[in-house]
Amino acid sequence: MSSVKLCSVKLNDGFFMPMLGFGTSAPNKVAKSEVQEAVMRAIDVGYRHFDSAYLYLNEEEIGRAIRKKIADGSVKREDIFYTSKVWGTFLRPELVRTSLEISLRKLQLSYVDLYLIHIPIPLKVSKKLFPKDEHGELIFDTVDLCATWDAMEKCKDSGLAKSIGVSNFNRKQLERILDKPGLKYKPVCNQVECHPYLNQSKLLEFCKSQDIVLTAYAALGSNSGKEWLSKNNPVLLEDPVLSAIAARHRRTQPRWPWATSGGGGGGGGGLAKSFDEERIRENFQVLDFHLTPEDMESLDSLNRNIRYFVDLLFSRHPDFPFSDEC
Repeated sequence: MSSVKLCSVKLNDGFFMPMLGFGTSAPNKVAKSEVQEAVMRAIDVGYRHFDSAYLYLNEEEIGRAIRKKIADGSVKREDIFYTSKVWGTFLRPELVRTSLEISLRKLQLSYVDLYLIHIPIPLKVSKKLFPKDEHGELIFDTVDLCATWDAMEKCKDSGLAKSIGVSNFNRKQLERILDKPGLKYKPVCNQVECHPYLNQSKLLEFCKSQDIVLTAYAALGSNSGKEWLSKNNPVLLEDPVLSAIAARHRRTQPRWPWATSGGGGGGGGGLAKSFDEERIRENFQVLDFHLTPEDMESLDSLNRNIRYFVDLLFSRHPDFPFSDEC
């Protein structure tokens, strides 16, 4: 088996996804050129899984970085696992493929490896990412998510996306897709916030039972300064339990092994995000060591059901996914 597959998880459609992905979302104050440089550095370090989305507004720069590294012989296209996501303003079935084609044009790639529904909340069709009325209230749309999933399946059949999945779905929303009459492809993964303060154990158990990979974002909390982040949560990396585990492993932090050792993602992996060159290298060292069962037990005991990504903009919608525990 190739080294790529040894560090990957097999998806339910037969494709392999590298367990450690490089996250690319960033506050508006971060220059797009910085994202491009970070992706190129990440490829040099060894990352092969890159996660972005229409919402992030940086796919043009990411595509340029990938193409440059292909051109200089560092990688081939088939070495790269690229994830994109359809945003809420494109959840009408007739717009799902359009959104993917827009991303592919920006990337100048012929396909994505994984295409996700970003969040199960449709927004009014608009040129704005967050369409609002005259009172500043977000304008929601009414869309049948099963019909949206039909359109996702067509993207896979067309070859524009090798695999399809979801993000920020709770159990009920996953079941709605899984129970859809005529279901052709199950979601291969559900990408959700998951870290020692929010271990998602119930959702993880359900996903495992359905052969759906749970992929962790914000696997060590988040302090990125985005407007939708909760400002009053404790800093996860300052937790003494994490510091003690790091000391035992002679590391500055236990960092990402939690996401790939059966905790967040249940072996389905996680996304590491930093544009700092030293941190990019440090985060990739997850592949160099493993947490012990005792470490995992200690980390699991930290669960407090704390969310860093609260997304209160969407809380009025009946499909707001974070109201349920699972």
